[in-house]
Amino acid sequence: MSWNVLVTREIPSVGIALLKNACQKVEVHQNARALSKKELMEKIRTQDGLLCVITDEIDAQVLEAGRRLKVVSNFGAGFNNIDVQKATELGILVTNTPDVLTDATADLAWALLLATARRVVEGDRFVREGRFKGWHPLLLLGTDFSGKTLGIVGAGRIGTAMALRSKGFGMKIVYVHPRRNEILETELSARWVNLETLLRISDFVSLHVPLTPKTQHLIGAKELAMMKPTAYLINTSRGPVVDEKALVQALQTGQIAGAGLDVYENEPEVEPALLEMKNVVLTPHLGSATEETRNRMAVLSAENLLAGLRGEIPQYVVNREVLSHRRKE
Repeated sequence: MSWNVLVTREIPSVGIALLKNACQKVEVHQNARALSKKELMEKIRTQDGLLCVITDEIDAQVLEAGRRLKVVSNFGAGFNNIDVQKATELGILVTNTPDVLTDATADLAWALLLATARRVVEGDRFVREGRFKGWHPLLLLGTDFSGKTLGIVGAGRIGTAMALRSKGFGMKIVYVHPRRNEILETELSARWVNLETLLRISDFVSLHVPLTPKTQHLIGAKELAMMKPTAYLINTSRGPVVDEKALVQALQTGQIAGAGLDVYENEPEVEPALLEMKNVVLTPHLGSATEETRNRMAVLSAENLLAGLRGEIPQYVVNREVLSHRRKE
C-alpha cells in the first residue's frame, strides 16, 4: 500500500516487520534521544500513520500538523500523552495496547511490594558493600504478608491481576473502583470500599488507575496521613497520581513505612530526596519490560495502526466515535 508511517522510537523488530510488509515507507526514529516537538511536527506532515510511545506528547499542534494523519497507535496501555479530544475532532483514530501488558505490570507491582517490604534492595547493597559479617536476629527486619490487607486502588485489568496474585500469601483484599468487581469478590472475598476506608485499613496500597484530571494527585498529603505508619505504597500506574513532594514528607516523618515506585511525577526526573531513602525501591518504568510483553505490544500496536489505515476496526480503539465519521481522504 502507499501509506507512509512514522515510528517515534525503536520498538521490537516484529512490529517493524509488520509495518514494512504493508506500507510504502516506514521511518523509525532510532536515536536514543526522543524527537523534539518541532521535529515531530515536521516529520508528521507527510505521514498517514503514527506509532508513538507513552513519552511522546501528541498534542493539538502535533495532530494538526499531520494533515494526512489517519491513525495514532500508542505503544502502551495509557494514552494520557495524546490529546484524544483533538484527535477525535480531526477524525483521527487513537489506539492503544492494554491487555497484553497486564500480567507483566502486575508482576512488577508485586516485585516492588516484596522488595520494599522485605528490604531486598537494601540487603543487596549491604552485602555488596562488604557489611555482611554473619546472621543476626535483628538484621534488616522487614514485614510479613500473610493475613495482611492489600488495598487495590483501581480494580481494572492490572489491579485485578495484582489482587489475584495475593492468593498464595493469604491476604485480605479491599478495593476501590467505579463499580464492583465480581472476580475479586468471588475469588478472594474482596471488599468494595471507598478510598478513605482503604487507606486507613490497608497494610499495602497498590495504585492501578489511569491518569485523568480526577486522578491527578489522587494520593497527596491528606491521603498519606490516613495510611498506617506501617503501610507501604506501590505505584505502577502513572507518576502524577501521587504528589511526590507529599510522599517524601510522609516517608521522612514516618507517616508510612516505605514505597515502591516504577513511575514518577516529572518522569524521568525523580524527586531528589527519594534517591537517598533506604525505605524506597525505585525502578525506571519497567512495568511492561519483558521480552515477551514488549514483542506482543509491538505486534498489537502495528496491527492496530494497519487496521486503521485499511479502514477496518482495530482491536483497541480509544475514540470509537471516530469510526462512524472517518476523516475523508
